[in-house]
Amino acid sequence: MKSAVKIINLKTINSNQIINLPEHLNGELSNSKSDLILLIDDINNPVKLKNSCIDLMQIAMENNHQAGMVYADYEINDNKNIEEVHLIKHHVGRVRDNQDYGRVFLFRKSFIEQVGGFNESLKYNYLYDIRLKLSEISEIVHIANKTVPSTLKLRLTGGSLYQVTASKEKTNVFDYLLSDKNVQREAENVLTDHLKRIGAYLSPKEIFDKRPAYLAKPTKQASIIIPVNNRPDFIVEAIESAQKQTIQDIEIIVVVNGGENDPTNQSVKRYLNGGDKYSDDNPAVRLITTDINNIGFCLNIGVKNAQGEYYIQLDSDDRLKPNAVEKIIQKFESDSTIGMVIGSYEVWQKLDNGEIIRENNIPIVTHSEWTEENGRNNLLRINGAGAPRAIPIQLIKNIGFFDMNENPFVRNYGEDYDMVLRISEKYKIGRIYDPIYEVIRHSGGTDHSIDQNTVNRNDEAKDWMRKEAILRRIAQNK
Repeated sequence: MKSAVKIINLKTINSNQIINLPEHLNGELSNSKSDLILLIDDINNPVKLKNSCIDLMQIAMENNHQAGMVYADYEINDNKNIEEVHLIKHHVGRVRDNQDYGRVFLFRKSFIEQVGGFNESLKYNYLYDIRLKLSEISEIVHIANKTVPSTLKLRLTGGSLYQVTASKEKTNVFDYLLSDKNVQREAENVLTDHLKRIGAYLSPKEIFDKRPAYLAKPTKQASIIIPVNNRPDFIVEAIESAQKQTIQDIEIIVVVNGGENDPTNQSVKRYLNGGDKYSDDNPAVRLITTDINNIGFCLNIGVKNAQGEYYIQLDSDDRLKPNAVEKIIQKFESDSTIGMVIGSYEVWQKLDNGEIIRENNIPIVTHSEWTEENGRNNLLRINGAGAPRAIPIQLIKNIGFFDMNENPFVRNYGEDYDMVLRISEKYKIGRIYDPIYEVIRHSGGTDHSIDQNTVNRNDEAKDWMRKEAILRRIAQNK
């Protein structure tokens, strides 16, 4: 069967100093007598196919006449250990440019020709582009490898289709900040064109809704809501940063979700009336204790008890800049169609000795992809939505509360991403490009020591939300 498949190695093409890879690939397609094209992306790392890899992928193609692309789980060999990489199955919400689809792809030539071939104007994202185009007219098929318990790995291996020689990279949620801006802009254009073709693009010329009027007049300008579990030391920094705001007509609601025995309660009580850190001159701190560790529930119970006009995010291990609330309210007051304000932040590091220092190697996170023209479309391509996020509390109640692990795959992750997507479909997103927030990285943070299973679960959660958003957008445009 292997004779019926044309094999293309990107490394071979690249070593011949071909300037326009997509153009060369189109030439290879036109010269191929086979309808099946095996593309091996081995430019950066060697790829070794298992002996039966092509046979298996070809049968998958024969088994599904609507398949335009087949991809598969693989192994990484760092010359010391072999680790399985389990990919996730394609659906309409898999529109991120950094989604791992592996290094080996079997394409059906006739479908590639149907979408006009590889885009020769693209320098970096031609594989991302062809995947999205093929997904519009054909099936994207994933061949999975079984998950083997660690105790059996020495005896049960070999289910992956190929092996990549490379060091296993640690997951870093800030990697995208260091990527080339030209690559990012090109990827944005690729996604935007895809959304237009499938009817999910939202035009910047659309008339936005106005923020809903309050049913009862708020007694505070803003409510800073802090969900927390077992962080008695960090919560002190968070509360005090909230109390130092230039606008003092606010309240701070701390929702401890570790139950009455969570030591964070005692730290918070120091700021309540009668505590040693209490002062009438500071914004009031309110404590809500629940025995269910569910971040979405914490935010929702905080919103239901809030007396402020706006909800403002503050994670328990982060800090607000003193002018954060002031700048957020100014932005809301500038336009009645703004349904959410998203700020910018600095990344800080807490050392083992307790000192907190600025991470100078990470630039200020502005999420500049949140442009007024295309931000809500580009949001579907990336995982980050910026911080802090602020929303009118009446709008939260009207549009629906934060996710409480109700969406598939959500496990105290991305509880507000669905909220961002839904609001951005109806309202403008106000942006603040000055840093008004400080993210504190530490060994117990959610962006450290993330294993592959956790990465996949998190990707499944947000990609499901993207799928729902795309389907909503298509219906909205109709």
